[in-house]
Amino acid sequence: MAEAEPPTPIPGARLLFSLDPGVAHLNHGSFGAVPINVQRVQQRLRDEVESNPLRFFDRGFFDRVAHTRRHLAAFLGADPDRTALVGNATSGIAIALQSIGLGPGDEVLTTSHGYGSISYAVERECARTGATAGLVTLPLRARETDVVAQIRAALHPGRTKLLIVDQITSATAYQLPVATIATVAARLGVAVLVDGAHAPGMLPVEVDRIGADFWVGNFHKWAYAPRGTAVLTVAERWVDRIQPLVVSWQQPKGFPDNVEFQATLDYTPWLAAPAGLFTLRSLDVDRVRVHNAALAAYGQQVIGTALGLSEDELPDPGGPDVPMRLIPLPAGVATTQPEAVVLRERISDELKTEVNLNAWNGRGWLRICGQVYNRADEYERFAERLPSLLR
Repeated sequence: MAEAEPPTPIPGARLLFSLDPGVAHLNHGSFGAVPINVQRVQQRLRDEVESNPLRFFDRGFFDRVAHTRRHLAAFLGADPDRTALVGNATSGIAIALQSIGLGPGDEVLTTSHGYGSISYAVERECARTGATAGLVTLPLRARETDVVAQIRAALHPGRTKLLIVDQITSATAYQLPVATIATVAARLGVAVLVDGAHAPGMLPVEVDRIGADFWVGNFHKWAYAPRGTAVLTVAERWVDRIQPLVVSWQQPKGFPDNVEFQATLDYTPWLAAPAGLFTLRSLDVDRVRVHNAALAAYGQQVIGTALGLSEDELPDPGGPDVPMRLIPLPAGVATTQPEAVVLRERISDELKTEVNLNAWNGRGWLRICGQVYNRADEYERFAERLPSLLR
């Protein structure tokens, strides 16, 4: 295996975060990390709310939310009039599921790389409406043409109402060709929902060019926003059919206002989100992306080498910009999700390292991330100590 070189650290970036310095935080993808300046912006907003709640909600509140929406939508290349702020990608998907008008005889397809809670949401909506849930089983890695062909073969025109596909898969850290998939599905009359939970900030996304019917993405992972900040973008033909999960006073105005307003919800994460984008831009978006992807690749190699894996055994992420990498664990280790959770907690407690662990397709997989606050020696120390923990 050719020896990889870690990227040059971005000066001062580590000091932007309030993370515990005694822990190696190698799992940015799960919950993100909010820069200190963004935390302070959100706290000032909370102070503003508490100083005069009535004034906050009664004077210019909707304009502030709309301004934030326009800011975030512009960053994604999405139409702000067809975009709504939501709490997270899971909420956005739930809104889409209940709005498309499922009924008996309809089918919703997901892939074997999909996020677990989304499968639960699909199952519940199918049980409620009489639709059925289907699964497209994809290999861990495959050529783009093969992935598209397998999904195309699973679509049933006239029956498949919705296909849900991840832009970056969570459990398997894989970038899927969502624009090509959306094009193929559209020719067959199948609506596509792209779960882009990890995409904002990570990838140079142009949402409207993807051509999906629905697209959701979190800003609190790779775009440095406070947790609870995400967007749902819908194609023009769906705008008038979108219904919120909670009906409130903005219902007569329709989408996106009716989705965004939920009375006494805490809106400070949304209003502070532009400060996260300011931080990302201050560091240079492209520089951050290149750094993070290179650092994750370095970490994958040093950990893989420590576990005795060859280069061919280390899965490629499917794109050069992906700062998450997958490492297979030894056979028989963490082959079920409960076992994976136990091992993850042991790694956290004994090695002072936070990683993501999943059991996928009968094998345990370690997922690491690269972020500007990480250093190469964190992956090196982890690689030195992990093998003995797995024995």
